[in-house]
Amino acid sequence: MSAQVQSQAPDFKAEAVVGKQFKELKLADFKGKWLVLFFYPLDFTFVCPTEITAFSDRIADFKKLGAEVVGCSVDSKFSHLAWIETPRNKGGLGDIAYPILADITKDIGRNYDVLLDAGITLRGLYIIDPEGKISYKLIHDLGIGRDVDEVLRVLEAIQTTRKTGEVCPAGWRPGKSTMKPDPKGSQEFFAKVK
Repeated sequence: MSAQVQSQAPDFKAEAVVGKQFKELKLADFKGKWLVLFFYPLDFTFVCPTEITAFSDRIADFKKLGAEVVGCSVDSKFSHLAWIETPRNKGGLGDIAYPILADITKDIGRNYDVLLDAGITLRGLYIIDPEGKISYKLIHDLGIGRDVDEVLRVLEAIQTTRKTGEVCPAGWRPGKSTMKPDPKGSQEFFAKVK
């Protein structure tokens, strides 16, 4: 199974920490909603808490777009909980506003093409549409944190193209012009370019 854009997202079922409770989550729980699923290498590391807390701090922005956020690593639910219970000023997460999956079997990371031979996952991020198809995929190396503003921008661009049938040019931001995806219609957009 390959997690490619326009394909059905690989199913998953695993224990997660939701708030400070353990709960089983599966992909089907998010049917009918947009899902931002992101992978990070390991708990109690360095770049990871900056990303995890940044997504949590912006959860209201994702909810406004009808999206849920789920984090995932190869660590156990017990490790996730211990990290959540560690204060942010000590390298911990503190309270997190979305679930963190425990991919202890490494099957989720493997199915989403982010599992390294070393047994940890790359920084992968997937936007899955309400029908369960992958609309966006970003995978990069371990030492670079993701930008929540960019994830929100891409999510809104995907939603805009779905709603309007138009496409979003490079650097598109909400409220900016889209373009008609045909040679004649696109000229309206290009006529405005200076």
